[in-house]
Amino acid sequence: MRIFEEMESEVRGYVRSFPAIFDTAEGSLLYDEQGTRYIDFFAGAGTLNYGHNNPRLSEALIAYIRRKGIAHGLDKATVAKRAFLQKFRDTILVPRNLSYKVQFTGPTGTNAVESALKLARMVKRRSNVIAFTNGYHGLTMGSLAVTGNYFYRDESYGARNNVAFVPYDGYHGPEVNTVGYLRKYLEDPSSGIDLPAAIILETVQGEGGIHVAGVEWLQQIEALCRQFDILLIVDDIQVGNGRTGTFFSFERAGLHPDMVALSKSLGGGLPMAMLLMRPELDQWQPGEHTGTFRGNNLAFVAATEALAYWDNDDLSHAVARKGALMEEALTEMARKYPELEPRVRGLGMVWGLELPQPGVAGDASQEAFKRGLVIETAGALDDVLKFLPSLLIEEELLREGLGIVDAALATLVERRRNGLGGGGS
Repeated sequence: MRIFEEMESEVRGYVRSFPAIFDTAEGSLLYDEQGTRYIDFFAGAGTLNYGHNNPRLSEALIAYIRRKGIAHGLDKATVAKRAFLQKFRDTILVPRNLSYKVQFTGPTGTNAVESALKLARMVKRRSNVIAFTNGYHGLTMGSLAVTGNYFYRDESYGARNNVAFVPYDGYHGPEVNTVGYLRKYLEDPSSGIDLPAAIILETVQGEGGIHVAGVEWLQQIEALCRQFDILLIVDDIQVGNGRTGTFFSFERAGLHPDMVALSKSLGGGLPMAMLLMRPELDQWQPGEHTGTFRGNNLAFVAATEALAYWDNDDLSHAVARKGALMEEALTEMARKYPELEPRVRGLGMVWGLELPQPGVAGDASQEAFKRGLVIETAGALDDVLKFLPSLLIEEELLREGLGIVDAALATLVERRRNGLGGGGS
């Protein structure tokens, strides 16, 4: 690991949690350079919904490269882009009765969020945006301004302008309807919150700790936006692309957002991001918002192949089945280890096991890694084990990975019972 310590910035993070030099991967398995096998419950922070080196995607990419297909195209018209747009329209938008224009932004999710915020402010001629507690939308300046976690939001960055934060669903407990809280702010001309251009939200907060917004709450937020002429932006970067069981995470609530930010698994593991917008919002001048890598044609090829998984409902049914398996296993772990005060949250195949005592979630992640499982933590205090396996993971492998977590928790509890620590070690 010496070369990484000598040459790479201190900003590196995941290598500290998973100190191995990885070499190959297939499906839901990673192998380091010694051939040690790891089950992947991390999936590139949600980028690998279709697994590592998915053969369908790999074969299409190899064929495209062999025929010398365009790799870099900016926003020029290409065969690969045309195929993706046609497939996305016919497979995703039309069956869901959604009508959106597509803007290809820079290659990462934060680029899509930046584009959405800029466009919303331009269209509405208002600067304020409302975001939510525990929200995470990226770390470039505009996206950082709507990201809640203080760890990322140092005052010296100057990233707090023109954003107001309000409580997410359940932030004050199930008995408090935070939509009413927000409505009061908007109705009161002396509340200190200006009428916003947009409200941005995740329907399931991933990095924030796996908080699932209720259907009624989401519908009330959309109604509020319509009443006050506010644009609704859904950040579906991590929990879209099938993670919750439907292609878009907001489908369960029947929403029709004004804009949708997509990235991560959209490109099948390759850098790709895009913004969906209602056609009447597409008020850009040619070249007004641009980026060198907004035309990643290799990602278009992979994305087109990945969309074939949505030609029918098989994947949705599989996500529901495997998600139920995950919920059952995590609920049983919570029952077995009450001294860890665990709480289970999730939907589809994004689940969190909150372990609120300081350091316990991190210790569990480390112990699981020693046993051959890659799983990260989430939440403002890194107190949630975040389960994010590939949607295509085999059930036997999924059960094996869940068993490793169970064994890791059992080890922590045993250490504690023996007076050897087990949290914050």
